[in-house]
Amino acid sequence: MVSGPLLFQTLILGILLGGLYALLAAGLTMYFGIMRVVMLAHAAFIVLSAYIAWRWHGVTGWDPLLSLIVTVPLFFVIGFVIQRYLLSRLKPATMTMMSVLLTFAIALAIEGGLGMAYSGTQRRINLSYGSDSVELLGAQIPVVQIISFALAVVALVALWLVLQRTRLGRALRATIQHPQAAQLVGIDTNKIAGFGFGLGLATAAVGGAALSLQATIYPSLHWHWVGPLMAIIVVGGLGSVPGAAIAALVLGVMRLLLELPVGSTWAQTIFYLALFLTLMFRPQGLFGGRLAQRF
Repeated sequence: MVSGPLLFQTLILGILLGGLYALLAAGLTMYFGIMRVVMLAHAAFIVLSAYIAWRWHGVTGWDPLLSLIVTVPLFFVIGFVIQRYLLSRLKPATMTMMSVLLTFAIALAIEGGLGMAYSGTQRRINLSYGSDSVELLGAQIPVVQIISFALAVVALVALWLVLQRTRLGRALRATIQHPQAAQLVGIDTNKIAGFGFGLGLATAAVGGAALSLQATIYPSLHWHWVGPLMAIIVVGGLGSVPGAAIAALVLGVMRLLLELPVGSTWAQTIFYLALFLTLMFRPQGLFGGRLAQRF
């Protein structure tokens, strides 16, 4: 029998984990919404950002989150370059298939580069607050998970404000909803798509820094994330940022609740089960349709 405090703690940790999932999946939703591109390298960039945070802490002794000063603008530029000079050259008829192959190659290049630089040894940042926790109604909540969740909330709110309150955001939403109509009103959709990819990869930079606070990292770690993140954006509704966030929170909670009776290995299958059921009964995703257009 699972005790009440343990169930409550698992629920809170599931919500915190879901927030991290939502942040990591937001970029994938942006890529698909803008150009129908399946960006397999997104998780590899998350791991790259985590390595930069780890190295930043090792060299400077400063908090790894301060590495965002470097990684966010750097990843934004890299995302812009990838879209403008690689993905935009693909033929529209084969865009989805060729983007999978191209971004798969980028992921392998990042993994190989990290392996050559740091070998396959697992790394972890030793933080002064790494083992601290906060007691909440009898539950012990790790401080690093609270910080990661707060960072995810800040990043997602900032992304929402950009999309809703700025001229760039309006142009991005117009490009996502109807590229041809956006072009008719004078929007340079190719340039806007580059900015959108930059924003998507900037979320990977933030997600990598958040991940580095609580996870052991190694070059091939990104393959562990590809399946769950893809499942989240499909369940949430391809192209829907709020849909992906809702799906991430729900699946994060369900995964940790399932760990209590079946263990962590089998609990991971909830993502693939949710993906399978969604494709069978609602291929557009649970929050597709109108919500996907609202952001």
